[in-house]
Amino acid sequence: MPTDPKIADLAPSAPELTPYDEQHAATYMRLLDAEADHADWRDVARIVLGIDPNLEPDRARLTFESHLARAKWAARHGYRHLLRRGWTNGEE
Repeated sequence: MPTDPKIADLAPSAPELTPYDEQHAATYMRLLDAEADHADWRDVARIVLGIDPNLEPDRARLTFESHLARAKWAARHGYRHLLRRGWTNGEE
């Protein structure tokens, strides 16, 4: 797994976890932590996503919102897919 995976402009929207999600799990956790700390989205875009909101405001906002939404989905629903995958792998 790459230590600093490239951030896509849009996070996945698939109804199951994707390889992208697995590679960006740490990014998702950082986004959720930043939200819990009420961090300014511009700082989060710059620090976590590596996008300067002063230079690319639309891209920074879209990428931030997309990845935060996916992080929330993964926290609420994605873990179920991991559990299912783990049980299936254990039965094979």
